[in-house]
Amino acid sequence: MKGKTNVKVVTIALFVATFMSAVEGTVVSTAMPTIVGDLHGVSLMNWVFSIFLLTNSIATPIYGKLADQLGRKSVFIFGLVVFVIGSMLSGMSNSMGTLILWRAVQGVGAGVIMPVSFTIIADMYSFEKRAQIVGLNGSAWGIASVVAPLLGGFLVDNLSWHWVFFINVPIGILTIVLIALFLHEPKRKIESKMDLPGVVLIAVLLFSIMYMFQVLSEAPINWAMVIGCLIVALVSGFLFYKQEKRAADPLIPIQMFKSRTFVTQNLIAALISGFIFGYEVYLPDWTQGILGLKATMAGFAITPSSVLWLIGSFVSGKMILKYRPQQIMNFSLSFILVGAICMVFLPITTPFWIFFVLSAVLGTGFGITITTSTVTVQNEVPPEHVGVASSFNTLSRTLGQTIMISIFGIVMNTSMAKGVSNHPGTSLKMMNTLINPQTAVNLSEKVLPVLHEILYTAIHNIFILALLLVILSYVVNWFDHKKMQKKTN
Repeated sequence: MKGKTNVKVVTIALFVATFMSAVEGTVVSTAMPTIVGDLHGVSLMNWVFSIFLLTNSIATPIYGKLADQLGRKSVFIFGLVVFVIGSMLSGMSNSMGTLILWRAVQGVGAGVIMPVSFTIIADMYSFEKRAQIVGLNGSAWGIASVVAPLLGGFLVDNLSWHWVFFINVPIGILTIVLIALFLHEPKRKIESKMDLPGVVLIAVLLFSIMYMFQVLSEAPINWAMVIGCLIVALVSGFLFYKQEKRAADPLIPIQMFKSRTFVTQNLIAALISGFIFGYEVYLPDWTQGILGLKATMAGFAITPSSVLWLIGSFVSGKMILKYRPQQIMNFSLSFILVGAICMVFLPITTPFWIFFVLSAVLGTGFGITITTSTVTVQNEVPPEHVGVASSFNTLSRTLGQTIMISIFGIVMNTSMAKGVSNHPGTSLKMMNTLINPQTAVNLSEKVLPVLHEILYTAIHNIFILALLLVILSYVVNWFDHKKMQKKTN
């Protein structure tokens, strides 16, 4: 009985940690106008987000390897301590420069949460039960997408922007205490040293990739820097591959990629994570900018996806025992494909309730797809590599989102710029005013229909690109012919 209680408490602690990490990005976005006004650093604003994402991504595979070498508990607690310290110091920042520095530290800590949480779940639960728990834990992201704007607004309005970061401190400490007291695992011996050359090379590789897409999202684009980053990425990627082939205990074992299922599942996770980003970011732009709804109501448009995500994970748990990953993905991607096609053909006059229906359909597909991907990649590797496999899956999803952040942004900005140039009397400043319902009331009634059409076209182009991601996922899934042999890691 005590063992079951410990497992439940640890599962709750993992959910709290995941929720805390999920809330972080959106709650900071909500507070950013106030932060910029206080610290006077609008030109550095993007780096508050980019540096967190960058250090988070670099730390993810390192934590996965350390979790396999040193044990899940010590590594998870270390990462949470770093996250709490980074959060506290971020809240104490008195300039944009120091805020960016401490956000980097915060990102290093946050990198532990997703991969090691999934690894701990793999340790505690049987293969049959794991999909349901992974889905439950993953649903924290959907819940956070609704709660975070409300929480951010409350903290900024009633306390100060500093509390956007300070609130992580008590929650993080509580999670650390629960993990320290209730997570029990056998001691692990370090049989080899950390692959430091591999760590350095993957850090250079990820930094060059992410910075390249950061530059691509800026206007005007510095093409010399883009080409430079691409060259660095190609060289460091090649050297990383050579290093991992000869390393005694590589950071990311190359033999994992001999499994076609492992490769395809991670690629699908990256593509669909990019789709999810486009859906969750630009659908609220539609409901606010075109329908004129408040941010709170706009957030509720994607609420059904959070609920159905959880249900989808339970469906995944049942299917994964009977069907091959390729078959499950064909089934789950069909939900996302239907939703994506509908989004492409939605007229500008679409009523709000339609988005609820689409959200439910998409959420079902998200839940089955992401959960199946996570559990399958864990199942495709030996028990001693579960931490690495979980971290690589998390990294794939992060890179998918990061790359699509920039590409969607380019499509959005290019489409709006073209729309404005084709309609005299409009401007990009008006478009920025339109997207915020509180400022949109200041626009002339005569110009609103034109601005709505420009915004609709821009979002429509993004949804077309998002549909292509789903189609590409089908293509990738087609290459997975290997039958999965059930294991119980």
